[in-house]
Amino acid sequence: MDIHEYQAKEILAKFGVAVPQGGLAYSPEQAAYRARELGGSRWIVKAQVHAGGRGKAGGVKLCNSEHEIQDATNDMFGRKLITHQTGPEGKGIYRVYVENAVDFNREIYLGFVLDRTSQRVMIVASSEGGMEIEEISAKKPESIVRSTVEPAVGLQEFQAREIAFALRIPAALTQQMVRTLTGCYRAFRELDATMVEINPLVITADNRILALDAKMTFDGNALFRHPHVSELRDKSQEDPREARAADRGLAYIGLTGNIGCIVNGAGLAMATMDTIKLAGGEPANFLDIGGGATPERVAKAFRLVMSDENVQAILVNIFAGINRCDWVAEGVVQALTANPVDVPVIVRLAGTNVEAGQKILATSGLPIIRANSLMEAAERAVTAWRNDQKQNTKMRAI
Repeated sequence: MDIHEYQAKEILAKFGVAVPQGGLAYSPEQAAYRARELGGSRWIVKAQVHAGGRGKAGGVKLCNSEHEIQDATNDMFGRKLITHQTGPEGKGIYRVYVENAVDFNREIYLGFVLDRTSQRVMIVASSEGGMEIEEISAKKPESIVRSTVEPAVGLQEFQAREIAFALRIPAALTQQMVRTLTGCYRAFRELDATMVEINPLVITADNRILALDAKMTFDGNALFRHPHVSELRDKSQEDPREARAADRGLAYIGLTGNIGCIVNGAGLAMATMDTIKLAGGEPANFLDIGGGATPERVAKAFRLVMSDENVQAILVNIFAGINRCDWVAEGVVQALTANPVDVPVIVRLAGTNVEAGQKILATSGLPIIRANSLMEAAERAVTAWRNDQKQNTKMRAI
């Protein structure tokens, strides 16, 4: 789960990371009021969206008066911000964050990520802040500092100092940098984060270390332990299909194809998508209904897949171990009986109670296309989709 910049800053500030003063606004008038509350003569107005590259896309503005703040926010509110991370559909701007502008001498990149290879938290830092880490890696790889944290002892002060020395932090500011590093690590560890990124972390003209921007991502499987973090979720920044799936306990990722997938198990779901492409089709989604796929859960999955208007065929691929094929078959029949669909449905069952499941499908009276193998199911799905397309083309011609 991603959160907004202002939310990440509020969290990091509680762990001792210094951040600029700021205020949230939901209208141009409120943004100008926030500037008056903060005082000063220059402010930064930032669109709050779940994406990087906001500055290049016009989502970050330097303003020298309340009038400029109102003009800038008036242009932002309600429009879609399109960056290299959002894709062409963009992200809607519904709130902005107003901060005092800060004069600084240096920018630093600082990131905490979960390195799955070493199964450790990896600290990645660079003296070339202000750029995306991919850009830094390509242009100035020698500037990148990496350090792995041993989970048994956590981030030690000597290790934080080593990072500060590698980044050429002035001696007088070393302790501030140590506090920043240890604060970020504690937030990462204690809140089950998967990423903490500060870009840029700056050294100000008055010798302070401040986080001018912040991003945090959390492990969705651990949110039940942190309800105060879970409450920060902003569904307006998510794919509506993925938000609906998360609310129903389904693992779903929307894609751009036209063959919907309902599969149990993440590995099998990925194999199913690959096989669809091998057969000449394009998957419309990744959907893992999990091991306990009851009829009700399967019916929910059907409704979710059919909410995507691009779906023109559905492939159900179930390998039942903990699961049971007859449960899945009952779910398919229930879903299609209660909410008939006008696209071909292909079902491949294997594993526990497969004969009972096949019998339920065969005697249902529904136009379900059955398959015995994954390759056969993918080929039949692509063929059914193409035939359906041809039929629709003929009907439009008539």
